[in-house]
Amino acid sequence: MTGVVVPVTRLDAVLWDMDGTLLDSEKLWDIAVRELAGELGHEMDDAMRHALIGASGPNAMHIMFTGLGIDPTPAALEDAGEWIERRIIELFQDPVPWRPGAQDVLSTLHAAGVPMALVTNTKRSLTEYGLDTLGRHHFGATVCADEVPQGKPSPDVYLRAAELLGVAPEYTVAIEDSPTGAEAAALAGCNVLVIPCEIAVPEAPGRTFRESLVGLTRDELLGLILAR
Repeated sequence: MTGVVVPVTRLDAVLWDMDGTLLDSEKLWDIAVRELAGELGHEMDDAMRHALIGASGPNAMHIMFTGLGIDPTPAALEDAGEWIERRIIELFQDPVPWRPGAQDVLSTLHAAGVPMALVTNTKRSLTEYGLDTLGRHHFGATVCADEVPQGKPSPDVYLRAAELLGVAPEYTVAIEDSPTGAEAAALAGCNVLVIPCEIAVPEAPGRTFRESLVGLTRDELLGLILAR
C-alpha cells in the first residue's frame, strides 16, 4: 500500500546500570572506600570520592592510590581490592535500598515483556548480592566489568549486553547515573537516559535527563528512540 507511513515502534531492550541507578548502593560504597582510605592511613575527601563513582574496581583502586599518594604496586592493589570486596559483602548482607521509582519501573517493564539487561561496572561476585535484591528474573542478561576486556567508560559492557539479548544498541535505552556510565552507553550507540544520583552528569548530545525513575513508562522510553 502506497502513501502509508508505518511508525517506528521499536524499543528492543532497556539496559540498566545498577549502583546509583536501580539501587541506592553508592552510599554503601561510600562507607567502604572511605574506610579503606583510613586503613591505608589516609582520609578521602569528597573530590576523590566523586572521582571513584562509576569506575570499575581496578580503575577505582588506581584512582584512589594515585590520589592518596600511595605507590600502586600490584600487591598493594590486590590487597586493597580484596579488602573492599570483603567490606562490601558485609554491607550487602541486608537488602540494599532501591532508588526512587526503580522497583516499580523494573516490574512494569518486565510485565510488559520488554527485554532488559543489567550492565554494571561492579564485579560479578559482588553483583550477585545486588541481584538478590533486584531479582534475577527481571533480566535476560547480566554483564559485569570483569567479564569484558574493559569496564566503563569503555562501551564493552553495553555492547556485550546487546549481543546477549540479540538487539541493536540503537534500539535500546541505557539508564545511567554517572558520567562514566553515560559515556560508555553513548559510545556503544545506545540512547541514554540519565538519572543523576550522587554527582552531576554533564549534558551531551544524545543524553536525556530525568529527575528520578518515578512514573517512567515504556512509552516515554520509546519516545527517546523515536526522537533520535
